[in-house]
Amino acid sequence: MSSEPIERRVSYLGDRLRISRCTICGKEYFEVRDYCSNCGRKSYEKMAPADLFFDKGTLELCTLVNEPTNKFTKLERYIYGIISFHNGKIRVPGRLTDQLIKDGQTLELPNLEGKEVVPRFRRRYMVNKSDVVPTISLAFTFTDEYYPHQEYKIVQPTKEYKSPGIIGYGVYSSKFRIREGGIERAVPYVDEDSVTAAVEAGKLALVHAAIDSTQVGKVYVGSESNPYAVKPIASKVAQVLKLGKEDEDTQSVDAVDTEFACKAATSMFKDAAALVNYPNSDIDYAMVIGADNSQAAPRGCPGGELDLFVGYGGAAFLFGKKDVIAEIEGWYSCTSDTPDFWRRDGEPFPMHGGRFTGDPAYFKHIRKAAAKLMDKLRFKARDINYFVPHQPNPAFPTKVARDLGFKEEQYNSALIVNKFGNTYSGCSPMGLAAVLDIAKADELILVASYGSGAGSDAYILRTTNQLLDKRQRQKMTVKYQTENPHIEYVDYTTYRRLKLGM
Repeated sequence: MSSEPIERRVSYLGDRLRISRCTICGKEYFEVRDYCSNCGRKSYEKMAPADLFFDKGTLELCTLVNEPTNKFTKLERYIYGIISFHNGKIRVPGRLTDQLIKDGQTLELPNLEGKEVVPRFRRRYMVNKSDVVPTISLAFTFTDEYYPHQEYKIVQPTKEYKSPGIIGYGVYSSKFRIREGGIERAVPYVDEDSVTAAVEAGKLALVHAAIDSTQVGKVYVGSESNPYAVKPIASKVAQVLKLGKEDEDTQSVDAVDTEFACKAATSMFKDAAALVNYPNSDIDYAMVIGADNSQAAPRGCPGGELDLFVGYGGAAFLFGKKDVIAEIEGWYSCTSDTPDFWRRDGEPFPMHGGRFTGDPAYFKHIRKAAAKLMDKLRFKARDINYFVPHQPNPAFPTKVARDLGFKEEQYNSALIVNKFGNTYSGCSPMGLAAVLDIAKADELILVASYGSGAGSDAYILRTTNQLLDKRQRQKMTVKYQTENPHIEYVDYTTYRRLKLGM
């Protein structure tokens, strides 16, 4: 069984690739040190902490591991090598991830050496279900493929708004997809899960917002595929993203998990906005993440019908009052005890109520929340530029949009279920991100999420000029991830293997 204290020490160093740098000679160490071996005694109290989490490195040497043993067998074949950073000042060992290497496939390893790579937050190896899940950022992908390097540069805000709103966002999904029944669905690599998606989305949101991560005072992580029954995702996200000021290996941030099926994240939009808007609050920014490795039983099993639509991915949004890209005009939520979809404790896969999931569940709640909000703010469907509904499948969002009086040009840009599948807690947030990627200033966006059990959150957002100003920082747009030439399609057998993970 894993030792939690050892795992804690390893993750503390490895999740962000923490290093020590001598401020006298500049020598760097991939460890926490209080002195420099070059400078000796005079370097005491001259060592500066840093990390490689947002950096890019170079793959110097690599080899192919053909027959992994013990805890690495689920990786099958993988590339392992030495990665250098800062022009060779520091070198670390690392695994190349997101590589499906088939038996008999020939790799020209020398052609890979010298290419730039970027750290990725992943599971280290497989463990028993009773163990702590081991994670690390000593996994890397090539920067010229699906996941580019993006510089994290902090920019001082220039404008404070009266109303709170979104100041930055990020979307992440895997490069692996399965194409069936006229739609594509995102598939996690074997070392990915809802936690890794949450971290990657949050990382991209920080890059986009260009704020100091230590200024984030609250983080909510909504998911229904937490790898733990008892242990939060949010604590790991807070540590890896370095949210809040660090104080003796703890982060000065309030981190909490939320769960309400597919609206676990959108439920927290209003809470995050209220928190940063509270007069006596010392929290300038709050982060909300929705991420899921959406669960479904194999086809032919009870609940296996969901397997045609489930996807993988997440979206993160930062809320504040400075340099806002989309102000919140208002919201409306509705809730009822409608058990259309559920997973009992201890069961690996959810069940659903068949046709019961339609009219008394999904359609009823979204129609009510969206219509009540428009009435409340005195808007008609024609006044809204974009409508973003929850998307459990391709048919439902189109029908509910038409029922509410929206035309195709108002909702089509938000429909991402045909590209990523239903990402559960990340679904409507990812649809919102797709709209923010293309929206102009002073446009209205109506988001209406849905969570089984059941409820809906509706928000109307008004975009600002800041949206256009910040767009240049965004490389990993939704379109980039749906049209990327490095997307890799897998068959059903591989999909099920990757879906179950390490």
